[in-house]
Amino acid sequence: MAATQVFVARMAGLAVFGPDGERIGKVRDVVVSLRVDPSPPRVLGLVVELATHRRIFVPMLRVTGVDPAAITLATGTISLRGFNQRPNEALVLGQVLDATVVLTESGQEVVVVDAAIEPTRSRDWVVGRLAVRARRSRLSRRGSVWVVPWSAAEGLTLTDRQGTEGLLAVFEAMRPADVAAALTELPPKRQYEVVDALDDERVADIFEEMSETDQRALLAHLDAERAADVLEAMSPDDAADLLGELSPAESDRLLSLMEPEESEPVRRLLSYSSNTAGGLMTPEPVILRPDATVAEALAHIRNPDIPPALASLVFVCRPPTATPTGRYLGVVHAQRLLREAPFELVAGIVDSELARLTPEATLPEITRYFAAYNLVAGPVVDSEDHLLGAVTVDDLLDHILPVGWRDDMAEPGNGYVGNGSRTGAPDQAGATDTGAVEVGAGETGAGETGADHA
Repeated sequence: MAATQVFVARMAGLAVFGPDGERIGKVRDVVVSLRVDPSPPRVLGLVVELATHRRIFVPMLRVTGVDPAAITLATGTISLRGFNQRPNEALVLGQVLDATVVLTESGQEVVVVDAAIEPTRSRDWVVGRLAVRARRSRLSRRGSVWVVPWSAAEGLTLTDRQGTEGLLAVFEAMRPADVAAALTELPPKRQYEVVDALDDERVADIFEEMSETDQRALLAHLDAERAADVLEAMSPDDAADLLGELSPAESDRLLSLMEPEESEPVRRLLSYSSNTAGGLMTPEPVILRPDATVAEALAHIRNPDIPPALASLVFVCRPPTATPTGRYLGVVHAQRLLREAPFELVAGIVDSELARLTPEATLPEITRYFAAYNLVAGPVVDSEDHLLGAVTVDDLLDHILPVGWRDDMAEPGNGYVGNGSRTGAPDQAGATDTGAVEVGAGETGAGETGADHA
């Protein structure tokens, strides 16, 4: 793309062409994903009006050229479904322009008259600047226009434009890690309102993605009974990490309020040092008896609630299969399961030679283990051949990354793209939809023809 900065008002009505020169339609608006902080919002794509007057969404990654005369699209499939705006999105022409904002430094109220989008090094586009004009009374003359950075104006963030109900609707479709990052940017009062409205399982998922400081702050807001319920819903290793950050008295109090079957594995984890395999492991990996079939093993690892790293291995043990188990026999790799007949027994395909981790293994030893064996999970076995749990590579990264790394993910320019990007939603869905069309694949009047079938 030759353009380095484009003012959106000038894009209105521009013709949109496919790579072969076929006219698709014309630009009606630009869709951006609002943030909870003042950082520039990401441009998701364009609202394009077809000749049939249907308005569709075209992802920004499909745009290869922006110039004063036209917009050019790359070859690929676009969905011809009608455009539907999501709660975390804003239309620049329809909702941002003419909005009243306050300049941060001066406190002056101004009106947005245009917005400039600009590309980043990661091929994303963001709304980097706003063209604003001072508000005027009926008798005053129209003032001059000046350009300010997006972050210099208040009143356009997701928090400004959405109440708690709106934020909940936005967070519902977001990954826990993205919700955790967004939640920490909210004022404490709004954080508490959101947490109070979410169910325990959702709060637990979000807590697991937060820094220890943010976890403690929100846990302190909850009453003891609900705090215990949230800890029960967390994975035992994450609950143990959080309780390890509290005072012994507070930790014991919360453990006593948890159900015994939920608190027992957490207590066991707390007995190990936090920087050892015993302290890092999860006591609930996928464990099967040797007489289980390949079909049973595949059914277990298909469970969407099991993290991908844990789903990479099935641990085979003699009864009991709850940790600490009976005699540990070995592991079966997920890829091996895919190559075997469903009726085969896992006992016949066990990898019994894979090295084990002891519960006292240190962080450097665990790191070398994963590097040496090209694994994302590994068994933790005691001296009597009992499987105690499994350490995953994400458990390890949580402890070897610098303190506050989760907070850094929310910073602008970090290279991470959060939820709400529409990537893989309308565009990918359209690829198998009857209302999809291949742009630049030789269709004549692609947009007009495809729309008739949408």
